[in-house]
Amino acid sequence: MGEVALAATGPVSLGAGREVAAAGGNAVDVAVAAALAAMATEPGIVSLGGGAYVSVWAPGSEPLLVDGNVGMPGLGLPPEAFGRGVREVSTEYGGGVTMFAGHGSVATPGAVAACEDAQARFGRGSWADVVAPAAHACRDGYPVGGAAARYLGFVADTLFGTDPEAHAVVTRPDGRPLRAGDLATNGRLADVLDLVARDGASVLTTGEVGRAMVADMAAHDGLVTADDLAAHAPVERVPVRRTVGDWDLALNPPPSVGGPMLAVMLGELARRGSYDWADVLAVQSAVLRYRLEVHDVATDLDAAGHALLASVERHGLAGLPTSASTAHVSAVDADGLACAVTVSAGYGAGITVPGTGMLLNNALGEPELNRLGLHSLVPGTRLASNMAPTTGRTADGRVIAVGSPGADRITTALMQVLGQGCLHGADLRTAIEAPRLHVRFDRTGRPVVEHESDPAITAAVHAAGLAATDHGALSMYFGGVGVAYRRDDGVLVAAGDPRREAAVALLSTP
Repeated sequence: MGEVALAATGPVSLGAGREVAAAGGNAVDVAVAAALAAMATEPGIVSLGGGAYVSVWAPGSEPLLVDGNVGMPGLGLPPEAFGRGVREVSTEYGGGVTMFAGHGSVATPGAVAACEDAQARFGRGSWADVVAPAAHACRDGYPVGGAAARYLGFVADTLFGTDPEAHAVVTRPDGRPLRAGDLATNGRLADVLDLVARDGASVLTTGEVGRAMVADMAAHDGLVTADDLAAHAPVERVPVRRTVGDWDLALNPPPSVGGPMLAVMLGELARRGSYDWADVLAVQSAVLRYRLEVHDVATDLDAAGHALLASVERHGLAGLPTSASTAHVSAVDADGLACAVTVSAGYGAGITVPGTGMLLNNALGEPELNRLGLHSLVPGTRLASNMAPTTGRTADGRVIAVGSPGADRITTALMQVLGQGCLHGADLRTAIEAPRLHVRFDRTGRPVVEHESDPAITAAVHAAGLAATDHGALSMYFGGVGVAYRRDDGVLVAAGDPRREAAVALLSTP
């Protein structure tokens, strides 16, 4: 008997991993099954029509990052097709968010193809067996999680109300928003997943679902074309490596934004050695101001990311130039195979591919990821992303897979958890439950410290003379870190974040 440590998003995601582990799956099989189940059964939070990154580090091999993030669509379209097909949606969710939704907000999806690529390369089971639990959950019914219910309570009508099929996915039969604990079904999506299990992820791109998506986009001023779906393939990238304490960490590389920012923050904490809250404030302020003023308005995120890493490697923080919704799964097995999967569909476009029950992303309509403006990128370009799934190893045999949802708080949450664990020697539970802070910048460029209640943080904020907001203890605002871990004695551990719903377990394999 073997084991897989799994930190999943909730009971449905955990159940999918458990089923695949029982059939003999390894960490990659289990993580991908859990991620697919989350995308299928957490409407409004994530969907199969979004993007994903899959980080894998197999024992005896170099780490690999499979990039399935969304891309800028519009290949083959004339200039006058751009700048259309969106509607503005404002919501009080998260303290107030204004976004674009509709067909023109949809970026070219790549999540399922990335999962398929990783599973084919590193998995032990069959693709059909990995997809099957998600299909079963959609057909037989799944309990609605608290995070999805909270979000849908704000946007079920305003965001999803213009598309009757999408509205039906996120509401009860009487039209009211789904509530936590409701048993929901999505038979159309179950049928799509059956096709994906049989024929592969190409069903969603060059197959019948992809063709239906292209036709609907053309009819409603969307930008996704058949050329986009055919060209948008997973990209296998070499992770950014950073030594933090005893750990060799493999981080999401450019053109991701989250990975390079996390690499710089962790590198600076490691450079300082023993650090305190004043150091965390200083590092976050420097790195995130750089992101705001320079990186987020770069036209070439790949080049900008590598330039950032090279500059900070040489000069430290002095080398910095001046000028919404995610889910995460982590798994590690007894052999030391580590897999971290982060997925996102933005706030949701409020629409489905007709007849499929598959909700689509609004990545082109997320203001924080489109600082250059609506539809400003060249078609085929990978969009910016905060996602930062991470794997790591030590010389004495320890292995970790870690990540978090939480928009721009992903990198700062992981910075603090990994800093506590890798540099301060904290155990998993202590590192995850320790209070957190996040530096943001208001519309005038003034730094504001968002933080959880802690006297030492408050003192550091006052000493720095910064404005601050206290969110209380263990606030969902600061992400939801999930960790799977193998100790040096081979014992597996999984830990979830009390700030969000988490489902963790050690799963038995034959």
